[in-house]
Formats: sequence, structure tokens, C-alpha cells
Amino acid sequence: MSKIVLKVDNVAKQYRLGIVGTGTISHDLKRWWYSIRGLEDPYIKLGSDNKHEEISGDYVWALKDINLEIKKGEVIGIIGKNGAGKSTLLKLLSQVTSPTSGTIKIKGRIASLLEVGTGFHPELTGRENVFLNGAILGMTKKEIGSKFNEIVSFSGIGKYIDTPVKRYSSGMMVRLGFAVAAHLEPEILVVDEVLAVGDADFQKKCLGKMKDVSNQGRTVIFVSHNMTSIRNLCSKGVLIKNGKIDFIGDIDKTISNYLKDDNLNKKDIKTSIDSSLSTYSTGDAKFKNAYISNNFKSQTPINILHYQEPFFIHTNLLIAKKLSNVCISYKIVNEYGEVITNSYSYNNKELLSFDVGSYTISFKSPLFLLPGKYALSFSVFHFYTGESIDLIEYFNPFRVLKESLNGDKEYPWETVKGYVEMDEDWIINKNK
Repeated sequence: MSKIVLKVDNVAKQYRLGIVGTGTISHDLKRWWYSIRGLEDPYIKLGSDNKHEEISGDYVWALKDINLEIKKGEVIGIIGKNGAGKSTLLKLLSQVTSPTSGTIKIKGRIASLLEVGTGFHPELTGRENVFLNGAILGMTKKEIGSKFNEIVSFSGIGKYIDTPVKRYSSGMMVRLGFAVAAHLEPEILVVDEVLAVGDADFQKKCLGKMKDVSNQGRTVIFVSHNMTSIRNLCSKGVLIKNGKIDFIGDIDKTISNYLKDDNLNKKDIKTSIDSSLSTYSTGDAKFKNAYISNNFKSQTPINILHYQEPFFIHTNLLIAKKLSNVCISYKIVNEYGEVITNSYSYNNKELLSFDVGSYTISFKSPLFLLPGKYALSFSVFHFYTGESIDLIEYFNPFRVLKESLNGDKEYPWETVKGYVEMDEDWIINKNK
């Protein structure tokens, strides 16, 4: 039986809205008085018989009833929507903050990369921060020194290693922070979505390093909104929903549970887009609704397409601030959130400008989808910088059936090979 290196037992975390700690001397004194008498924290209940149920007022539960066991060598992906409690859980596991109730038991050293600059002293140089982080992990100066050249080489910022980190860009911070966390040989490596700050090449480098760490028998806990990265790296997943663990199991099943939508089983299809569904948004523009149809003029949304049936994507975009030199992207993603095809408005070689107002945008798909489950992803972004203005990564799940609309065609194999069907213009000539 594999060794358990991290055990979370009935953990909950409560915050007072807008306040760090209890917020008042009277509350602190009351909490202390209850504590020395061996009584339960008075600010856990707040008038509720169930200390973990949702409450209103000044207090909110970020996490409730978390029970989790992680074994040595496991690579765990933690996923969930914005505000679900993922980062709070990682902070508890990393001992950045303490749980309000419950216990967390850890065997071995744990290294964390939770936020840009985590664990760095801004006034110290990169070199000094490497040794500081190693010392915090309990390593000797000699041990850290033996890994120093590897850390600097991996981070790619050797030229600036003797510069105070307060002058580093966010990307440089992440490079050094990950290099330190991954190379100082912790038994448990915890990495949050902070890697998204790095460029694509560095992200690939980090994923490769995390695979190396796991192959050495060490444990990796990884949080990301990028389902492709999660699926490629992790074997097991934990789905957090509304501060509770909603599912634990095989990573593909975890992702499917995360991305599943009851729209596929409803005739009344949800087309409005809640603001919480934006992976990233500046507020300058917002997609308000989206749906697919099988007719350009149709305003009736569908969630079932037939084999080789043409379809259209429609969105409504609300512009709050005048924009210029922007581009719109439509993507089709599979049931795991992986992008299988995309199109950009700049394919017409023209950048877009918008005045304040509401715009309807429609797009005819130039390809047919093979049978399977899909969803939409779309964004509006600044063309020259690539910065997203509003990004929706998974919306409006729909299914493509094996049978054609008229019943005269059918996908011929039981197992579907691929996602899209290419234009079948075959030319076959006999060679002389």
C-alpha cells in the first residue's frame, strides 16, 4: 500500500468579509477566552447548528468538510471554477494559513508556488532569495549550493540573479520561483495557476519538470484552468465546487464532471453567460450570450447536431469602453476542454474597432464535426499585445450524432477517429 504523505481531515476555512483575522479586539479576546477553556471557537457557528453550512452576514466559509488523502508519487490536479476554493486549499496545504477547523498532516518537505513572488523578499537579490527559500525548506547552505547552478540555468535569468527581485518582472519572478520550488527536492510540490504568467515555452518546460519530479517518486499538486495541461500531467483529479470536494477520481472523469452541463438534457437551453464564467475579463467588453444554430437566421439555440450538418455560432458582445485593434476568436473544444479548431476575425486581414454598445456576431463553421461531445470557447482580445479583454473557455455544450439529419448517411465506424472531417476531394490516377 502506498505511503500517505498528506492527509486532510474534515478541514474548513472561514473568513470575515473585508477583514483579516477576527477584525476586532473584542472578538480576539472572546476567541482567546473560549480557547483557554477548551471551548469551540464562537465565530464558527454564528447562530447556525451546522458549523459548515452557508451563512450570511460578515462571515463566509471558503472551504467546508474537506477530506483528502494524497499518496507518495501521486500527481493530483485540482480544478474548479473561479472562487470555488482551490487557492484557499493550496494555502492551507502549504501552511501559508491555518484551517478554522480540522487537521492537516504532512510528511516531508513541501515547496509551493502559489502567487507571483511567493516566499521572496523584495529587497534581496535572486541569489539571496534562492538560499532563503532553501533554508525555509530546512536545507543546509551546502545542499542549496549544489543545486544553485541548475536553478539559475532552468530559470533563464542568470544575468539578473544578483539584482533585487523587486526589480523583476512577473515573468522573471515566476521563472525563479518555480525553479527554486522544483529543484530543492521537496517531497511535495504545490503549483497554482501562477504558471500562466510565463510564456508558452516556459510553461512546457515547467510541465516537463513536474513530470520529472513525479517520476522520482515525489508528489505533485497542480491547480490550473488549462484542462490540456491538467490531463497531460495528472493521473488523478479533485473537483472543488462551492468550497466542497465534489468529485475525486480518474483525471478524465474529474474533467468531465467539471465541464459537464445539464443543457444537453434540456430543451430550454441556457444561452446567457454569467460573469463568473469568464476566465479573464477587464470589464471593457463582455460576452452576454452565445449559442449554436443550424440556420444563419435562426435565433433558436440547439444542443444536438447531426452528422455532416452545417452549423452557426452566434454571440452577443457588450462593449463598455471604445476599443480599437482588437480581434475575436471562436474555438471548438472537446469534452475535456482541449481546443480542436479555431478561427480568428483577423483571417479577413482586418482588425476590429468597436464603439460603446451591443453587437451581435455570427459565424458559419467551414467544417463538419465528427460524432462526439463539444463546447464553445470565445474571446475578444487586443491584437498587438494578445491581452484578453474577455475570455470564455467552455460554454454551451453540444453533441454531434452519428446519423445525418435526413437519415441518409451515418458515420461508418463504432469508434470515432478524430474530431473534424476534412474536405474529401480525392484525386486518384493510375501511374504509367
